[in-house]
Amino acid sequence: MIRSICDLSDDYPDAVQTGESLFRDYGSVRRFHGRIDTIKCHEDNLLLRQTLGTPGQGRVMVVDGGGSLRRALFGDKLGALLVENGWAGIIVNGAVRDVEMLAQMPLAARALNVCPTRPQQYGTGERGIVVRFAGVIFRPGDWLYADENGFLVSASELS
Repeated sequence: MIRSICDLSDDYPDAVQTGESLFRDYGSVRRFHGRIDTIKCHEDNLLLRQTLGTPGQGRVMVVDGGGSLRRALFGDKLGALLVENGWAGIIVNGAVRDVEMLAQMPLAARALNVCPTRPQQYGTGERGIVVRFAGVIFRPGDWLYADENGFLVSASELS
């Protein structure tokens, strides 16, 4: 992705949704884009771990953790899976941990905040469903574009 999301927003004003500026960058990569895959889970990341262990094929993982900051859903171990399996990045509506490690990894990771407490591992949650947060509706297969200015979501690929 070479163009700024500001340019994409200007060029496609009726085709994009703009995410609210709620998220912080935790990885070393700031610009990323790809098709969206979704998971909805609450303080339990087993489904996320299993999914990141599969080929990402350049997709962006969008995790709706309900905004909970009581348990981290993503950290350095899942970050390694994300990188190893070719995911473009992750946005977590919740907390992350191991931020000192994430900052050194070649990955794009955004979340609301940090929490040192590990998640539960019950396997609850849903994958491949429509989720809503930060003023955006995330549909599996839609496109997410992110850079230092925030992120946009579009139903189709933008040039």
